[in-house]
Amino acid sequence: MNMPDAQRPPLGPRILLVLAAVLVSLGVLELGLRTWFWGYLFTWPNFVLEARTVLAQSDSGRYVHDDRLGYVPRAGHSSPGTAIEVDGRRATGAPPVTAGAPILAVGDSFTFGAEVDDRETWPAQLQQLAGRRVINAGVSGYGFDQIVLRAEALAPLYKPEAIVVAFIADDIRRTEMRRLWSADKPYFDIDGDQPVLRNVPVPPRADPQTTLTFWQRTLGYSLLFDFILRRLDLLHDWFGDHVRVHPPGTGERIACLLTRRLADLQRSSGARVLMVAEYDPVVWDDPAFAAKQRAMTGALLACAQKQGLATLDSYNAMAASAKPRQLYVLWHMNEAGNALIALLVAGALGLKAE
Repeated sequence: MNMPDAQRPPLGPRILLVLAAVLVSLGVLELGLRTWFWGYLFTWPNFVLEARTVLAQSDSGRYVHDDRLGYVPRAGHSSPGTAIEVDGRRATGAPPVTAGAPILAVGDSFTFGAEVDDRETWPAQLQQLAGRRVINAGVSGYGFDQIVLRAEALAPLYKPEAIVVAFIADDIRRTEMRRLWSADKPYFDIDGDQPVLRNVPVPPRADPQTTLTFWQRTLGYSLLFDFILRRLDLLHDWFGDHVRVHPPGTGERIACLLTRRLADLQRSSGARVLMVAEYDPVVWDDPAFAAKQRAMTGALLACAQKQGLATLDSYNAMAASAKPRQLYVLWHMNEAGNALIALLVAGALGLKAE
């Protein structure tokens, strides 16, 4: 039997009662989870702020601010298996005695060689393979825009015979951002059909406490919310401090336009420019993701070819190996994977193996 409208409690109190029940239930779950992990019953940190503070402290030791690039590896920094030399380049071992101009390698963490020792990176292995000095100027976290600017900055210093510009598809997406992983960066706007550099000089890294949104300042204290996001693998955007300036997809046009700058660099420096597409491991796990990544890298390589640049797509060579997923440590290539890239680059540059 339906209750007459006159006897129904007002809508407002009913809504408040439901909200109160939900909040009490969440509170019980929060306390229950903290009791389960026990230590968090007595300490209530903001997990977002904690993660960003740890990242800032770690990066302050590994990197220095750069007004044009955002940041570069800190010269003199060392950790087990890693040594950073002048100009923030990663050590590639003793230079060979062979005379001649060096090869300059620029790129992201795949070029830098995250997760492997100095001698296992592909620039170091290329140096041993070809008997030519190779400068590893890769920087973890760089977008394609920063990679191009890094090549422009170092080419006049080292006067290389060749410049290898390596990238993964995500580097194209990174050109749509002015801040990535809490570090401000340069970016390009498009004016007509010209890329226009913005955010230079790049601002120093912001204090992590100033970067939190309202929800991160509140829900950041919840172990329950953190636990759920971890299980859903959604912490990247929750913890990460990313600021977008262009709509998704714009990066593909920006990156294409930036190949003109590489063509200008090839003409002005006299160095051959080789564009190399590498791939993150998810490509070998997810066919749909692979198709999208290959489309992005293929389009950028096509832009480079139109500008008269040499190109190399590593996909087919990796796919030809028995198990391409075994060419990685966790996220980046292992020694064997980097050896394959070095061999492909040496072949594309016409360098003889020593």
